[in-house]
Amino acid sequence: MARTISFLLNGEAVEVRVEDHWSLLHLLREELGLTGTKEGCGSGECGACTVLVDGKAINSCLYLAVEADGREVLTIEGLAAPDGTLHPIQQAFIDHGAIQCGYCTPGMILAAKALLDENPDPTEEEIRHGLSGNLCRCTGYLQIFEAVRAASASVRKEGIRVLSGERGR
Repeated sequence: MARTISFLLNGEAVEVRVEDHWSLLHLLREELGLTGTKEGCGSGECGACTVLVDGKAINSCLYLAVEADGREVLTIEGLAAPDGTLHPIQQAFIDHGAIQCGYCTPGMILAAKALLDENPDPTEEEIRHGLSGNLCRCTGYLQIFEAVRAASASVRKEGIRVLSGERGR
């Protein structure tokens, strides 16, 4: 059965017809063309499909698209400022070599964003826990943890957070 849902996607109001069985991942990638969100395992184990729903990191492969109705969804495409300026987390990933093949990167960055929005000054243990649902097979995590620590300092300094109706910074 199909139904129409409305939600904020990267700060923009969206109304779209969805099938009851579609995952949010399917809706984002296949129907809306936002291919930054990746499908890795399809079973919620790898975190490549991580997006933020109402500020919380979720596995979009397990989240039904109909559940997005009335919510705010942030994908990697909505994280940079409208002028293209990268979010401090994105910049930190580049600066610290936390990007290898890039497949896990969008999900990892959004998981880091959810963590830093909730706790702008996490300990090493809190960073590890906050990213524990996201797997990377290339970097060995050291650069990723360094990037999140560096982004933490920038986020605290600049007071950056994406709130409802805002894009990017």
